Amino acid sequence: MDRIYSVPVHDRQAPSQESPSETTRLFNDFLLQFRIGGEFIYRDKLRANLLLKLYHLEVDLRHVALFNEDLAHSVQDKPGDVLPLFEIAATKAARSILYPLAGASQEKQEAAERAITNLQVTIKSGLNLLQFRGLTEQADTLTKLVRVPGIVISASVLSSRATKLHLVCKRCRNTKIIYPPSGLGGLGGGSEKGLPRFCDFKAADKEKNDCGPNPYMIVHHLSTFTDHQTLKLQEAPDMVPVGELPRHMLLSADRYLTGQVVPGSRIIATGVYSTFQAAKSAKRNNAGAPALRQPYLRVVHLEIVSGPSSNASGASPFGARYTPQEEEEFREMARSEDFYERFAKSVAPSIFGTLDIKKAITCLLFGGSKKILPDGMRLRGDINVLLLGDPGTAKSQLLKFVEKVAPIAVYTSGKGLSAAGLTASVQRDPVSREFYLEGGAMVLADTGVVCIDEFDKMRDEDRVAIHEAMEQQTISIAKAGITTVLNSRTSVLAAANPIFGRYDADRSPGENIDFQTTILSRFDMIFIVRDEHNEQRDRTIAKHVMNIHMNRPNTEDVVGEIDIDKMKKYIAYCKSRCAPRLSDEASQMLSSHFVALRKEVQKVEQENDERSSIPITVRQLEAIIRISDSLAKMALSTSVRAHHVEEAIRLFKYSTMDAVSAGNVEGLSRGQLNEEMNRIERDFRRRLQAVGWSTSYRSLVKEFVSQQGYSAHALERTVYVLEKREVIKFSNQKTVVH
Repeated sequence: MDRIYSVPVHDRQAPSQESPSETTRLFNDFLLQFRIGGEFIYRDKLRANLLLKLYHLEVDLRHVALFNEDLAHSVQDKPGDVLPLFEIAATKAARSILYPLAGASQEKQEAAERAITNLQVTIKSGLNLLQFRGLTEQADTLTKLVRVPGIVISASVLSSRATKLHLVCKRCRNTKIIYPPSGLGGLGGGSEKGLPRFCDFKAADKEKNDCGPNPYMIVHHLSTFTDHQTLKLQEAPDMVPVGELPRHMLLSADRYLTGQVVPGSRIIATGVYSTFQAAKSAKRNNAGAPALRQPYLRVVHLEIVSGPSSNASGASPFGARYTPQEEEEFREMARSEDFYERFAKSVAPSIFGTLDIKKAITCLLFGGSKKILPDGMRLRGDINVLLLGDPGTAKSQLLKFVEKVAPIAVYTSGKGLSAAGLTASVQRDPVSREFYLEGGAMVLADTGVVCIDEFDKMRDEDRVAIHEAMEQQTISIAKAGITTVLNSRTSVLAAANPIFGRYDADRSPGENIDFQTTILSRFDMIFIVRDEHNEQRDRTIAKHVMNIHMNRPNTEDVVGEIDIDKMKKYIAYCKSRCAPRLSDEASQMLSSHFVALRKEVQKVEQENDERSSIPITVRQLEAIIRISDSLAKMALSTSVRAHHVEEAIRLFKYSTMDAVSAGNVEGLSRGQLNEEMNRIERDFRRRLQAVGWSTSYRSLVKEFVSQQGYSAHALERTVYVLEKREVIKFSNQKTVVH
């Protein structure tokens, strides 16, 4: 039975398939000869990069297909075999460009080889985007070139991986050079695992040597290493089906592709979909399962999408290319009359009324212009809006709509929200035991909108975490020895209920709103949404709700509605193309108006004899500027005109100024009320001392209001003030006073 059987392991190659040397020659011709018009693209690009000492070259796969279609197909189907040949060809081409006379003598050739050792080729392709779920369900994408969008949630520290190891035997000083395999499962930079077990030097007088097992050690200064980095990519939040966890994938980047991205950046990675043997599975009992391997992506090109995530169609909204027809359509939309009104009415069209809130949300979606001053200071362009009001006024529905229509948005609810989940958390890598940062909601929604529902239910210490994110637009982290700053250029749209569940018109805004002045001043517009009783309005709302439930929309409302996809595209287009500046007349109007606003607030404060809980500061002046910017941006105008400023001032007056002047107490003048409150406070302290610091609230009301004749409002105000000063405290759902 000494016959030899052979089994073809690989598919039999087609006869037309060229040998490796032929492939290398074709690549070399492509780099030196490909031209568009009279311009040799890659030859010039290569020369420019080499003069800057950048030993890499980005090649567009579409150009390769124009030059030779079979070559492009082989890059796509067998990147593992073909890309090293491409790099060899690029290195040869680089040497011939920089040292044209290298072939003349041996000396010059060696100099050229020393100067240019290895060039990196990155492949930019126009392949269709594959989603994570599409990748994992198709085994036939393995070892092929794929293109995957996602968010980088963590990036490891740069490490050095050996490409050539110079080994020397400890006993007989025999040297040996090995080339470890690349990929995640390859040999680590300086580990002794994976080296040859025995010395292969045989002396002339002996058959076998006596060097013993594991004799080799690595000579580091003679070995060569390259940079290597592991990234963790997560699918974009808008791609995750409801009720499922987002999927992750490991990316392995080397040489010039390392250090390109930070956590929170949205990228499209092109790479070879491969597998590696996880180190931790070998420790467990899985060592006997060599067929079980983990997938990862060996990156050959990174596209950084500065703005939002790439949508499924393959065009990314901020880096998107728009067709001339689309651009023409957008310009026509911007020029059409009453476009601003139509756009505002298209925001959550099934919700009745509240047109000014919808206009404010429209401004929030477009955002103002971000400004960077000569000294490096940044002024934010994002608009923050707070909706504060009674339950049942469709606040959460507006938030949900914004999440759908904003090109990039994250929706969270305040109850289960922690500071780490909002900003960033420090995780530990299970394999390398290193700490790394994972971005939270504010980081993932960079350059988008964060919708926070139930804003009042957040714990105070967690709410403080977003102070910095809302004004400076950064998040500073100092945890577990990591100190860093992450970007969070987001708009915040928050919805909250007043302290008592619903807005009490008899009390001042300060008593209704449980937020600190510091956070309120960071909101550009604050709307108090009241559920007012008005028969005519109630009838209209009831009719509207009935129509919705019977799937019979109001005919007059539907006309001129813009659909969500078009809105999404238009917002992305305006954000990428337009950054308006203030005109002279607009700035005059704004400055004079700000002075008038401050006067008005001062007057309200003097009448009420207390500081306003909603402050009007220079931030509010900047807020009006941002709103004017966004109105100009919506009309694709390059400068802010007077009518934009007028509308911005109207919106600001309707929202924040209304909230400042809300809740003036009628009936009692301020002086009388204060005098009465002082008297109540004196009696109060006497009584509480006597009783030993606790009594029921009901008996207090009975004694002060029924017996001594004070007004109920004055008593409530006094109790409120004393609680704020921490003289008394409530327990048992505000029925017992201590």
